[in-house]
Amino acid sequence: MKLPNTNMRRGGEPLVVLWLTLTIGGLVAFSMLSWPRTARAQGSAKAAPATIDSTAEAGDADAVTPKRQMVKWNQYDGPISTLRFGYGFLYDFATYSQDDASKQQVKIETPDMGMRDFRLLFKGRFKTQRPITWTLGYMYDGVEDAWHFRQTGIQVDVPEVSGRFFLGRTKEGYSQYKVMVGYYIWGIERSQALDAFIPILGDGIKYMGYYPRKRMFLNLGYFRDQLSENEKFAIYDDQWVTRVGWQPILSESRGEVLHVAVMGRDATPDEGKIKFKAKPGSYLAPNFLDTGTLTADHARTFGVEVNYRKGPWLFASEYGWQDVDLVGGGTPTFHGGEASVVWLLTGETRPYNAPGAFLEQVTPAKSIFEGGRGAFEPSLHFSYSDFDDGSIQGGKYWRLTPMAKWYLSEQLRVELAYGYGELDRFGLKGRTQFFQARLASIL
Repeated sequence: MKLPNTNMRRGGEPLVVLWLTLTIGGLVAFSMLSWPRTARAQGSAKAAPATIDSTAEAGDADAVTPKRQMVKWNQYDGPISTLRFGYGFLYDFATYSQDDASKQQVKIETPDMGMRDFRLLFKGRFKTQRPITWTLGYMYDGVEDAWHFRQTGIQVDVPEVSGRFFLGRTKEGYSQYKVMVGYYIWGIERSQALDAFIPILGDGIKYMGYYPRKRMFLNLGYFRDQLSENEKFAIYDDQWVTRVGWQPILSESRGEVLHVAVMGRDATPDEGKIKFKAKPGSYLAPNFLDTGTLTADHARTFGVEVNYRKGPWLFASEYGWQDVDLVGGGTPTFHGGEASVVWLLTGETRPYNAPGAFLEQVTPAKSIFEGGRGAFEPSLHFSYSDFDDGSIQGGKYWRLTPMAKWYLSEQLRVELAYGYGELDRFGLKGRTQFFQARLASIL
């Protein structure tokens, strides 16, 4: 199956407007036709979902699964296993305004639009006494014009050790923002440092422990690249990963969560070489930060994260450091992170998954298909990255991003973002303004 390349360059503005109009209209119409009449008639009577989730299934940090089901035809209860089919779809539009220094640092084609992500998702639970769940993700990469397996594997609950094991292709378990469903993040993209330091997936085994009496969680993982050597995320031959944290506040009645964690990685760069590079907070833009290829035999990553959620308010932050042992001597360190303030002004509370230690999808109190207004989520983000150390000049970059998300329902949302960023590189300080929009649909 081959999807059309819809990236647009300069001069494509009328097609951009036409495509967005037709796509949003089509998805809204599909959703309204698919929504059961009883749900539309009785939507106001539905109870709000719990603000603290205690479930833990395979793929729960990758497979999009709305709390309120729009249709039931995508679910099957078989004699051996249950089955749920879903999809995720993200489409981005971006245009930019660069000053003269920025234009000398990097060339950006504008305007631009293209598919951010499209994937097919399958998950289920085997009919066994011991909970065993499975997940399969298959994603279309518009840049490569190719399909790739995403999170795919089997998870086995082992209450004897207060946790569960996942075997297969999965997220490493480093950082909440890399653990949680990418479709559910509160920003337009993850921070530049996090994307540069941590690959999105790995092939291996991961233990996820949760100790509710102490409100502690622990992730331990080991990954190798034998099966993923040709994947873009396989930038290491092997890696050990850990994340440990504490939930000192975890209150359903008050809608309040305080979550603190530390994480670390020890890895061997793929074939003795590594490059740290990052886009400026726009998937369609070229890389702004780039250390160049480094000859190295060892790499370590350390990070901290603190998140506080009180009802509709969320304060989230994390910061990380990346050390690299260069062949021939020298250990440069790069670092960066992000801080965010998020407000659901329509009053909803973003659920928190306690065993997985990550935040989940926003559920509107009343979607537009139930006669409501959906959910509105304005937010403010600040990110900073420093990829300079000694003779390595990968650049310093900061970006301030106010943005807003409108959740028409759990299955459909629109995002608008403005970004202002400064890149310090090549002896210049270039400033760029970003104007971004996104259409997201999930099932």
